Amino acid sequence: MVDHSFHPDKQAILNAVDLLLAKQIEPGNLSVIEQKLPEQGIGEQAVLNLLAPIVLGNAAKLGSETAFAHMDPPTPWITWMMHCWNASLNQNLLHPDVSPVAGDIESRVMQWLSPYFGMSGGHLTPGSTISNLTALWAARDLLGIKQVIASEVAHISIDKAAKVLGLELVRVPCNAAGQLDKEALPDDLTKAALVLTAGTTSAGAIDSLSLAGLAAWTHVDAAWAGPLRFSEKHAGLLEGVEHADSMAVSAHKWLFQPKESAVVMFRDVQSANEVLSVSGVYLSTPNVGLLGSHGATAVPLLATLLAWGRSGLAQRIDFAMEQAVSLVDFLKQQNNVEVFSDCVSGVVLWRSTICDSEDIFSNLPSGCASTTRVNNQLWIRHVSVNPNINIKRLQTSILTALENS
Repeated sequence: MVDHSFHPDKQAILNAVDLLLAKQIEPGNLSVIEQKLPEQGIGEQAVLNLLAPIVLGNAAKLGSETAFAHMDPPTPWITWMMHCWNASLNQNLLHPDVSPVAGDIESRVMQWLSPYFGMSGGHLTPGSTISNLTALWAARDLLGIKQVIASEVAHISIDKAAKVLGLELVRVPCNAAGQLDKEALPDDLTKAALVLTAGTTSAGAIDSLSLAGLAAWTHVDAAWAGPLRFSEKHAGLLEGVEHADSMAVSAHKWLFQPKESAVVMFRDVQSANEVLSVSGVYLSTPNVGLLGSHGATAVPLLATLLAWGRSGLAQRIDFAMEQAVSLVDFLKQQNNVEVFSDCVSGVVLWRSTICDSEDIFSNLPSGCASTTRVNNQLWIRHVSVNPNINIKRLQTSILTALENS
């Protein structure tokens, strides 16, 4: 018996690619799909035609000319192909015999990335939530950490990690720039892990990394701003990160990878791996980290880094920073507009001093902005992570929204 679902239909695959590359697909309604699991299937080709309007037609276009709202980038097409390859192979790093090269690829990627942060190694995770948890797990088991100290705007994953690990979480106030206020730190940090944020979610603020080393363990959550280290122009914004004990970077942000791709790194990866490793009778090698089964997520990242090189990655990050600076300069020229701060890491916050921010936001094109609250005030938020942004068109949209509010 031949199961044709496991023997690729070249024409159907080419049809799927055509649908993917179509300039516009009219949105479809999920109601066309039965609410109960169908007894009989309709076949792969019919599924492609059924789902294209739903999946592709309804999706947010993160690479459109005015997409500037969130820390979610469009992805380079090389990663689409690598994900297709990965799906066809279904590698599992838990068992080296079914992933004979995927583990080595991840090791090579970590060998490339770690030195830029002064780290000796690490591994990939599905996101910085898992990276942060893994780092604090290592801190607890290596040094007997009892407390986690983080700013009041540190990511919610720090709350989750503290709860899972049974650690006390102490939130510290921020200064006017949105950075952790070092004057508010507890006096005794001998049993504490200090979490510094490099690129806060709302404002993109970077905590002073000179604080690294004050506590028994320092972890830097650089989910957003970490890739600035690959830019010769902006690497200095993360000066001091090399003194941290661990750090997290989300590759599905400024490394332009598809979800779910992130990294956790350690200054002493050998010691960290000793406490993060678990063995089992069915395993030929110890399982490192929180995940059991783990796909070959390093393959798209490797392909991107090979295609672009450090300079190509830096070029795209520098462009993103330039667009954010340009937007800040434009907003400062407008009457009755307040900008939260100069561009720190590509996140721009602004508000009108005479109009309601919700009214302005409602008059902006969908996908060009988001909103957030800082100091109990509502701010309009833009995030520069889209290489296709047309900043002039965005500025025109902002002027129109201000006029109509």
